[in-house]
This record gives sequence, C-alpha cells and structure tokens, in this order.
Amino acid sequence: MEPEKESKDSQDIQGTMASTLPMAAIFTRNKMIGWTAVLFSLQGWLSETPAQAAASSTPGYFSVGMALLSVGVAYAPLFLPPQIGKQAGPGTGTVTNAPPAVPA
Repeated sequence: MEPEKESKDSQDIQGTMASTLPMAAIFTRNKMIGWTAVLFSLQGWLSETPAQAAASSTPGYFSVGMALLSVGVAYAPLFLPPQIGKQAGPGTGTVTNAPPAVPA
C-alpha cells in the first residue's frame, strides 16, 4: 500500500512555523522557542523535495539561518550583559534632576 502524499496545507503550516517561530524567539528572547524554531526549520529543510524547493520563495537554509540567529539573540545577554545603572553620555539631555523633597 502506498503512503499518503502530504497535502499542500501541511507544507504551508510547516513553512509558516519555520518563519514565525524565529521572530517570536527574537522578540521574546525565549530560548525554548528558539530551539523549537531550529528543529522546525531543520525538519522543513531536510524534508523538502526538489519541486518544493523550486516553488518556494526562500531556500530552506535561510530559515535554518534565521532560527540559529534567534538562538544567538536569546543567548546574547549571557555573553554581552546589559549595562545597568550607567547614565547616558554627557550632553545628551536625557538625565533630569529630581526636585528636592519638601517636608510635610
């Protein structure tokens, strides 16, 4: 018995997940979403047929690269910690002094 061929809808959903999950991981900096994006994109890239590759607007390795970039963004604060407590440079006009407290 011949296995069922995948429908076009399942490929569309997989492509949508492979392109949407990296963006969600970058915006939220969530590592779990980033690694899920890597798995989805690798699965989509390795399972695409030559006909699907010819018909798609972006190559499969592009989605893998975006997913890896999203994982890199999620782990960036580990290697480049944010600068907390530093004031803006001189002359930027962003620092304002609070008025003195008035006793009641």
